[in-house]
Amino acid sequence: MDNVFSKIIRGEIPCYKIYEDEKTLAFLDIAPESRGHTLVIPKAEVDKVYELPDEDYRALFETVRKVAARMEKVFGQRTLMKVVGTDVPHAHVHLMPLDPTWEYGRTLELSEEEFREIQEKLRF
Repeated sequence: MDNVFSKIIRGEIPCYKIYEDEKTLAFLDIAPESRGHTLVIPKAEVDKVYELPDEDYRALFETVRKVAARMEKVFGQRTLMKVVGTDVPHAHVHLMPLDPTWEYGRTLELSEEEFREIQEKLRF
């Protein structure tokens, strides 16, 4: 696979990394729907979440659990989880603090400084 997430995994494209282990990577979405919108991806390169081997599937959702709990602690808001599968052909999960002003499809314009500030708050 050669998509934006594959390039991020290989270090060819920078990201605002929140968490990484041998099987998963979590980083801020650059077109966030809410402040702290994070993507959690497996390093295994498959298109759909349900195509992951069992071990990678479990690792993905363990990371989702860790990052969601961290987000709730940092932002004090419930975390929304979306598994959409249409925007990038690489399995991934969206995690977003549930901002009461959230609107489906709306994206926020954040500065580099704002991204870095959020990254520092969420980073493990």
